[in-house]
Amino acid sequence: MSRSGFAPLVVLGLASGVGAAVGGNQLWVTFDADEQQDSWGMASGLSESPSVPLATALGLVVLACWGVVLVSRGRPRRAVAALGALAAVGTLAAYVVGFFAAARDLEDDLAGVGLTGVDVDHTRWFWFGLACALVSAVAAVLAVRLVPRWPEMGTRYDAPGDQARHEPAAEPSNLDLWKALDEGDDPTR
Repeated sequence: MSRSGFAPLVVLGLASGVGAAVGGNQLWVTFDADEQQDSWGMASGLSESPSVPLATALGLVVLACWGVVLVSRGRPRRAVAALGALAAVGTLAAYVVGFFAAARDLEDDLAGVGLTGVDVDHTRWFWFGLACALVSAVAAVLAVRLVPRWPEMGTRYDAPGDQARHEPAAEPSNLDLWKALDEGDDPTR
């Protein structure tokens, strides 16, 4: 992947990070209430399955890391890309662990109100989030490897204190003074 692969990989990483975060905030498992209609009244108070906040939080960390990767340079950029990769792999791990835990928790809740043997299924949100978490992890790991070859923002966007270090300490010429006046700067300060 060349420098031109920068934009597609960043867009893919951002989109999959959003998908993983949103999927983590949705219901992951549900049950079929038609199987035991007589017990439905007891189970109607259940919220089916809670969301998994860890997947959502790690997905948001991935998004934040992509934002920092866009505006940073050098070693800090690679370090943040590595942090983003760790968070993306953690998001994927939360989905894998949640696959079993969410179904088990719902079955336990249903058993607590007297419903046993109910068919528990994973929702489309879970599968969508899992796919996004997988793509996010792949994109983040690729970013760690490719970030040194990606274009960086110029020093023009650095804080004003940093620009003084980069400018030579030479005396400004008359032409420079006139240009400063034209731009509204007072050269006597």
